[in-house]
Amino acid sequence: MVSPLSHCHPFLVILLGIHWIFATVQAQGNVSLGDFFSANDKNITWQSPSGDFAFGFHSIPDEKDQFLLAIWYVQILDRTIVWCANRQNPAERESKVELTSTGLVLKDPKGRELWRSKSLKNDAQASHAAMLDTGNFVIASRNSGNIWESFKYPTDTILPTQELDVDGSLSSALAEGSYQEGKYQLRFNNGSFILNQIDMFTGKPYNDYFILGNGSRLIFNKTGYIQIQNSNGSLLNLAPENAAPNPESNYYRATLNFNGVFTFYSYPRNPSGGGSWSAWWFRPRDICSRFVDSTARLGNGPCGYNSICEPINGRPNCTCPPGFSFLDEKNPYNGCKQDYTSYPQDCNPDGSTIEEDRFAFKSMQFADFPFSDYGILQPANEFECKQSCLRDCSCAVAILQDPTLSKDGNGTCWKKKLPLSNGWFNRDAVDRTALFKVLKSDASRKNPATPNPSDENQNQVILILGVLLGTSAVFNFFSLAAISLIFFCLYKRRLRDFNGIPSRRDLETNLRFFTYKDLEQATNRFKEELGRGAFGTVYKGELPSSFGNYVAVKKLDKFVQEGDREFKTEVKVIGQTHHKNLVRLIGYCDEGEHRLLVYEFMQNGSLSSFLFGVLRPRWQQRLQIALGIAKGLTYLHEECSIQIIHCDIKPHNVLLDDSFTAKISDFGLAKLLINNTRTMTGIRGTKGYVAPEWFKNTPLTVKVDVYSFGVMLLEIVTCRRCVEIEMEDAAILTEWAYECYSEGIAEKLVENDEEARSDLGKLEMLLKVAIWCVQDEPLLRPSMRTVSMMLEGAVQVPTPPCPFLANPLSRF
Repeated sequence: MVSPLSHCHPFLVILLGIHWIFATVQAQGNVSLGDFFSANDKNITWQSPSGDFAFGFHSIPDEKDQFLLAIWYVQILDRTIVWCANRQNPAERESKVELTSTGLVLKDPKGRELWRSKSLKNDAQASHAAMLDTGNFVIASRNSGNIWESFKYPTDTILPTQELDVDGSLSSALAEGSYQEGKYQLRFNNGSFILNQIDMFTGKPYNDYFILGNGSRLIFNKTGYIQIQNSNGSLLNLAPENAAPNPESNYYRATLNFNGVFTFYSYPRNPSGGGSWSAWWFRPRDICSRFVDSTARLGNGPCGYNSICEPINGRPNCTCPPGFSFLDEKNPYNGCKQDYTSYPQDCNPDGSTIEEDRFAFKSMQFADFPFSDYGILQPANEFECKQSCLRDCSCAVAILQDPTLSKDGNGTCWKKKLPLSNGWFNRDAVDRTALFKVLKSDASRKNPATPNPSDENQNQVILILGVLLGTSAVFNFFSLAAISLIFFCLYKRRLRDFNGIPSRRDLETNLRFFTYKDLEQATNRFKEELGRGAFGTVYKGELPSSFGNYVAVKKLDKFVQEGDREFKTEVKVIGQTHHKNLVRLIGYCDEGEHRLLVYEFMQNGSLSSFLFGVLRPRWQQRLQIALGIAKGLTYLHEECSIQIIHCDIKPHNVLLDDSFTAKISDFGLAKLLINNTRTMTGIRGTKGYVAPEWFKNTPLTVKVDVYSFGVMLLEIVTCRRCVEIEMEDAAILTEWAYECYSEGIAEKLVENDEEARSDLGKLEMLLKVAIWCVQDEPLLRPSMRTVSMMLEGAVQVPTPPCPFLANPLSRF
């Protein structure tokens, strides 16, 4: 480890034999109190004396104006990061880091603190700091020693001269190319250094999937060896194994990769013609096989649910089985989803499939899912295994062990249901065949008969009829084309004559521009009111257009007066959003003091009227609506070009089209009501749906929408409003729902709903999702993408804690 910095005279340092690093720090010059720099393109850094390492702001690829406070290799082309401070909270452009008397402080452009170095010594005062040639950034105290070192707080990497003791740990990145904290740890536990996966919902560790070795200290010494020191002080070399390291010619690092593999890397110093990191050693050698121990609680595997893991060159190669596709095409480690989830399986009351002829099987040898069993047939051959799974609504895949490979000569069939976990493929270790139940394609359902010579006369008749029909079709086509042309010309003329003003389209926003007079006439002077909200009043209008004639015109009552450019900017963002679960913006009016938005008209009104009307909506219809809303919010939070926080999610702002597809309205409008101090001038959410952080002096995030969705999900499940519940003194739906769930009487929430009461498994899952969403602590709430996956059954839903008692260990 690096020796503490001090203020000794250089002559005394030499006499006392103090570590050579001290001399290098003094020669380079220290970072003084008050020194600072900002995150921008000037790339100001504090470098080590040799120029090998830099401390500064590192821009995040594909994230505009987002920066990490980090340490990286300067001499390496890709500037490999070895440490970062704010991996969970990237800094904006012009954020500032400063060395103060208490240590390093990182603040955003508005002066809010993002990160602060933790002092190793109580009440110690910093005197200066330095970036050392080892890759360690240290802050020295005014007395002696260091009050903080980056080596004491590693992220996913350790370097030569760095050590991990019983309190140290490494945390992997979330995904390849990501810097956020992931689901793997290297840590000390019960006398050993282990690798384990963590539960992303609670932050709690699973059992270890690999033990590096027994001991109380993991040492990466300056000669390039990784060692473990045991209780009697002896050292065990871990890596490298087959070659002696040469630190004079190579850079070395050891990283816990995003895929859970702990890897020792080498990079040639001053390579001719470029270079790259080479993996000299890695553990475990086959990470896929480490997650198939049925006796241990290890996690869901390196590839996520419903996927298959195959080890290739020390990395888990993730693929989706037949009938499945990746949840995220950009991240194959995030699991897979079933391709035909939109095709309901009609089931008999006993759980058997009604239309079994819709399905076929695709087999994959040497593949297995060790868990998720719910039925075992023994003895069983392939035909029996397939038939049993085919006729079972719950069965997604059957695993067959060949009778010739079993000890007793009898085959075994394991039936599995979704989600499938810990799938793996290995030609040398797996003696089973996976049989995946998939939907037949249209082609496979057709079974054309073999040509029969006796049918020649019939074929000739068919040919003659085909020619006659073809001739008639050609004639009809040209007739329809002529009629269509006439109607098109009449339509264009009518559109030009609307209000005497030609049709106009804003080329910048690709939206139609209306004058106030246009919309006043379309709404018959704003006669028919459809509803009121925090953003304004909505009126029904009629246009001679291709938008189904009827439109919804929203007249904004309040907005921040920042001129035409601000309004146009937000309208442009709204206009660029395209998703089947969002209400489509058709055009706008920006004339004088008038600000209006024109939307497609939703035939079936709001979800509020649908849920709380006289007739209770069907259970399955409500579930589809909940999933649609979740997917719409996922798009707003993660998939559209600019992240949008809705800020007022409630049934009144969810509309239903003519097929009862849920569509979110009023998205993107909240920003028009936010002033420069980031406080709301016209919106504070709606009573019952408001997240606790609305009332705190903290920045709002997408988690406010997650909270509101959780409340609304409970309303969708129970068909009751979130406030004014007059049952057994329950005034707040969230409290009543958690009470019923925790006491094991979830069915009480749907007492008069036979459909819901007959589907208690789904009901309990929905309650758990909702309770996760309404946690008081925002960090405990899942992302809307995770919520969508849970509602689809792609991931299991863990048991939630009490939403009113936050657990700071949780991470999403």
